[in-house]
This record gives sequence, C-alpha cells and structure tokens, in this order.
Amino acid sequence: MQEEVSGAVLLVEAFHGGSHQQLMELLQEKLHGCVSVTLPAKKWHWRARTAALRFMQNIPASASYRVLFTSSVLNLCELVALRPDLAPLKKVLYFHENQLVYPVRKDQERDFQYGYNQVLSCLVADVVVFNSHFNMESFLSSISSFMKRIPDQRPKNLEQLIRPKCEVLHFPVQLPDVTRFLPKHKLLRQPVKVSHVDDITELQEQQQLGVDGPQSPRPQQDPRNQDQQDPHQSCCESRTQQRPEEEVKPLHIVWPHRWEHDKNPELFFSTVLKLKEKRLNFHLSVIGETFTEVPGIFAEARTLLERHVLHWGFLPSKEDYLSVLCQADVVVSTASHEFFGVAMLEAVHCGCYPLCPNALVYPEIFPAEYLYATPEQLCKRLQGFCRKPDVCCSETHLEAEGNICQGSFLRTLSCLTQRHGPQKNLRQFPRPAVCPSRRSCFESKPVSFRGDIVSGPVNVPVFTC
Repeated sequence: MQEEVSGAVLLVEAFHGGSHQQLMELLQEKLHGCVSVTLPAKKWHWRARTAALRFMQNIPASASYRVLFTSSVLNLCELVALRPDLAPLKKVLYFHENQLVYPVRKDQERDFQYGYNQVLSCLVADVVVFNSHFNMESFLSSISSFMKRIPDQRPKNLEQLIRPKCEVLHFPVQLPDVTRFLPKHKLLRQPVKVSHVDDITELQEQQQLGVDGPQSPRPQQDPRNQDQQDPHQSCCESRTQQRPEEEVKPLHIVWPHRWEHDKNPELFFSTVLKLKEKRLNFHLSVIGETFTEVPGIFAEARTLLERHVLHWGFLPSKEDYLSVLCQADVVVSTASHEFFGVAMLEAVHCGCYPLCPNALVYPEIFPAEYLYATPEQLCKRLQGFCRKPDVCCSETHLEAEGNICQGSFLRTLSCLTQRHGPQKNLRQFPRPAVCPSRRSCFESKPVSFRGDIVSGPVNVPVFTC
C-alpha cells in the first residue's frame, strides 16, 4: 500500500531532460505544495508508449492533489484510466513539441500512435498549453488530415473540441547573469533596458482599457530581398567602437542544438564546409546534447573540420556551456523542427548574433533581419561575417533582465487553472497575467544598433508579460 503524501500540485514528466526538466524544476521551485514524479530522459519512444503504466505504480496516492501538470510525452488518457483517483484533478497538458508535424525522413516512418496519443491527451485535459503559436496552430490544423490515415470510421470535429482549451505560454527561459564570461568587446555594449514586469503589465492593462500608449510596429522586411541588398555586408567602414584590426579574431560560429536529424545538422555542416572550401578563417563549436543514436554526419564533419574546431560535444556543466556561448560570435539554427528554441535565446542572451530559418517558430520570436530564407542566404551571410567578423561582433543584442518570462508563465498558469475552477492551495501570484487574447509573450521594441550593421532603430523581441 502506497504512503499518502501532501501536496496540491502533482507534476508528472515522462521525459525528464532538457527543457522538460527545466520547466519541472522551475514549477517545483516556485509553486507551493508540489509533488514531482519523473522518468529519466532516455528512449523517448518507449517513454511515450509505456510511461502511463509506470506512473500508475509510482505516483503516490493523495487526497490533497488539486492540479495535475504534465507534458505531452505522457499519454494522459491512459494515466487517468489507470488511476481513476487522478481524474477529478484539473489536468494541465503542456506541449513542448507535437507529433503531428514532427519531421520524419519518410512519411511512412511516422508512427501514428504518438500523434494519436497526444490528441487523446488533449481531449482528457482541462487546459492545453503550447510553448508557441506555431506549435499550437500546426497541431490543431493538422488533426483533421492526421485522422484521415484511419482506414474508416474516422472521428470528426476534434479540432473544435480541443481548440477552446488551448492557450499559448512561451517557455519560461532562465537567463542567468553571464557578465563574468563575456569578452571585453561584448562588455562594451550597452544592454537593452527592459522595464520590470509589473510596469509592463500596467501598460498592457492601460492599452486594453483603451488608453493610448506608444506603438512600435515591427517593420515588415522580406528576407528574400537580402540577396539583393544585405545591410550586414555593406557600409562597414563607419562602424563605431570597432575593435582594432589586430584584435579581430576569426569568426566563432556556435551550433548548440541536439545532435539529432530534426535539427538538420547536414545543412549546417554542408554550409560550414563551403566556408572551408573558400579558405575562409573561422572557429567552430558544436556543443549540443547527445543521445543514444548520433547521426553519422557528426563524426564525418569532425574529421573534415578538425582545424577549425574549438569545442566539440555536450558540455554537462552549465557554466562551461554559457562560457562557450559568450565567447562565440554567431549562433546558427538549421532546424527542420523547432517549436520554441531555448538554445537560440540563451545564445542571444550571451551576445551571439542569431541566424535562423524564416520558418517554424523563428518569425514569431526574431525580427526579419535575423532570418534567412534559403541555404544560399545562410552561406552568404556567414561568408560576409567570416571576411569581416567585427561586423557581427560590434552589435548590441537583447539582454532581458530579471528572467521576466518566468513571472509571466507562473502567473498565467495560475490564472488558467483557476479559470477552470479555483484551487485553494495553488500559489496566488501578485498579479494575474494580462494574456486573454492569447497574444505572444514577446513584443517588439525599437532598439538602436551600434555601427552601420543596421541603419536606424529596429525592433527586437523582448519578454513583455
């Protein structure tokens, strides 16, 4: 017989690693009365298939549970059926990713069961939370076509049943103080000052009540036009605070993503090898997390790029990881699958210049000048930076102060659970989040960049709620 425990919030995570682990640890730290039950981040496919049965056995019984929070890796439908005592709880399902549009090399390889489990979990949940609008819309809009794979007797109108439960809460990125790791030229930059979250919330409340406030629309720039006129490769002579020529080191490119096919390492390494073929000087750090199976391209690229490599392989120490990001100049994403991109935001926080695909979640977070539309554009941008590395090194980048997004996430989560019924033991945060319209937790603010990289103010995403 299981011993009863005391706690109002039950945190269940079937894949306790990476961003899944970060979120669980944040909730456990910030919410009173949490009980956390997790499984190690190994063999994802087996966790998705069998975690519910394991959790049936190791989730302690308790009459004090009020809220169940879990990620979409778990088949929530199975867990509730196996543990009827959990059915009355307010069930919050968080999507770090969705399996309906998760990239596979051949569509025949897509396992129907994983996406089907997520749809069932949504139907059982009281609140369904996504880490981005892209994640939410790609999932909801794909349900109908996904269900057409069923030979006959297909269910109907599932999107209409699920959508009213859905909300967007951007992942609460923790941006630590990295001043001690920053090189001198990055310390010379003037960080973007972000107001305290309460001040921003008050401004949002005023705007919703009809009080006029300053408007900062994001300029619409088509990344396809970069081939005709690339502002990052022109007008370099009049830059301010340029480092002396003898101090300019080779461009340091960092790739901090998981070593898996959905991050498209083939595109990244083929691009970097083109830089080598052109005899351009650069340094390279490939420091993402590795799992049991590593794509063969990594071993091949390591051999071909040996002369350029500074760091290769996963860095288990967070300080070592942040130190490498602070020393790097450009962070590149070549992902064919990305629903949020914590690693890119961490790198930008450490002063790296981001280059991201003009697809997936990236246009939701990054202004157009950081996006590329084709592999050729990516290669051209990197070639320009290799020839004049001080161009990207003299930029001023976003530094969000105070880990603002965490406060927004926690307050809004508290609001969502209470919207579906007040929970007495869930911590009451000082102010309810002002996110009734499912608007993004990122807004654009005008920021002046040093030098002639970008002329005039541009809009940089900041955490706003």
